[in-house]
Amino acid sequence: MAKVSILGAGAWGTALAILLGNNGHEVILWSSLANEVDILSKTRELKEKLPGAKLPDSVSISGDLESSCKDKDIIVFAVASPYVRQTAQKARPYIKERQIVVNVGKGIEESTLDTLTDILHEELNNADIAVLSGPSHAEEVSRAIPTTVVVGAESKASAHFIQDIFMSDRFRVYTSPDVIGIELGGSLKNVIALAAGIADGLGYGDNTKAALMTRGIAEISRLGIAMGGKIETFAGLSCVGDLIVTCTSHHSRNRKAGYLIGKGYTMEAAMEEVKQVVEGVYSAKAALALAIKCNVEMPIVEQINQVLFENKSPEEAVNDLLLRDKRREYSDLKWEK
Repeated sequence: MAKVSILGAGAWGTALAILLGNNGHEVILWSSLANEVDILSKTRELKEKLPGAKLPDSVSISGDLESSCKDKDIIVFAVASPYVRQTAQKARPYIKERQIVVNVGKGIEESTLDTLTDILHEELNNADIAVLSGPSHAEEVSRAIPTTVVVGAESKASAHFIQDIFMSDRFRVYTSPDVIGIELGGSLKNVIALAAGIADGLGYGDNTKAALMTRGIAEISRLGIAMGGKIETFAGLSCVGDLIVTCTSHHSRNRKAGYLIGKGYTMEAAMEEVKQVVEGVYSAKAALALAIKCNVEMPIVEQINQVLFENKSPEEAVNDLLLRDKRREYSDLKWEK
């Protein structure tokens, strides 16, 4: 049995608390919101987001950050990407050196272009930082629907330790040394999911969505490789797998926000309607800035930024994508004749 603390009692943090509690571990689920702590303590359920999914008895609820961080085998960061840095700064005094910390959020910090593991490396005391990602909607994980993810860590020992704690007969965990590739796949697919949702909102068909998803993978891979990620990672769970589920699922808040924008909502109105943090909106500017910095072409990301922040109509964005100059699908492939 391991002692695990989960920082962040939203849908994903709560789903993982249910998983780890059912795996037999001693779990603390921490929230910075006093009313959230009170409701979860009384009902043992996140009724609005995960109805019917009860926290097991092995999970305790806490609003005390110090006790939640001390003497733990693993600390899981499950806070939304805009709040990772401030949460890490508050937790830093209570986190020991070489503490295993697992980031399960997805995003890129706009002001610094840091990934979430970059932020945790900067803010925590020489902690052992890992990332867990993949096609894993909280609604399904909380109900023990079969799910597969990947954990990335700097050392094989840490990856295997985390794998053993999270793995169950309904939650399969692979391991990888490619932390940056996993981070970028999980973050950038949210931007592509906005595009897929916009296409749905405009009433376009499966052909359009398949094209956006496929070319979106190409964009993510180009940038990811330029930043040190491995091509195998972008063909795996944290990119292709997560992209598929995020672009197609009714659970996806990024797809839903895009759908509303395609229906004529402003970005602000769409986010308000979704009632959760739409990570793709926060990652879109950072993705474009990274593309410019790395001299990588990302036309879908560029058009999404113009729709979100420059009042470009979704219809015009789609037309501009389709009317780009003719080109080959993969420039590295050579003709024999």
